[in-house]
Amino acid sequence: MALIPSIFGGRRSNIFDPFSLDAWDPFQGFSLANVPSSAQEASAFANTRIDWKETPQAHIFTADLPGINKDQLKVEVEEGRVLQISGERSKEQEEKNEKWHRIERSSGKFMRRFRLPEDAKVEEVKARMENGVLTVTVPKVEAKKPEIKSIEISA
Repeated sequence: MALIPSIFGGRRSNIFDPFSLDAWDPFQGFSLANVPSSAQEASAFANTRIDWKETPQAHIFTADLPGINKDQLKVEVEEGRVLQISGERSKEQEEKNEKWHRIERSSGKFMRRFRLPEDAKVEEVKARMENGVLTVTVPKVEAKKPEIKSIEISA
């Protein structure tokens, strides 16, 4: 088994075959059984990736949440202009005649918080879930254009 990393993210089992999918797993046999549940939840918390984009009209938050229904999510704006996105992904139950070989998808609770800028209209926040992608749109207060007053020049 070769220890040369592949540019495709896994490890190659044969250095002469760059497309080999026989992955070497350095954590094989590692169990989360001895890890406290709070640390496991913190791991799920850290793995929830959210993009934040600002346009002239709004702040847009996008999260990939495959396998989660909108009923399992909460989008809230707390006092102090904090946007909170939280939810829970259920763990699949093992049936009597099934044998799991690998569990890589995270389960458990997750939460992300973002302090919104002063120009955010927190009373008009909208959230949409489509094809496992959550999009939260926070409109911005329209910037006032400076009022220009002409001054007459006297002789």
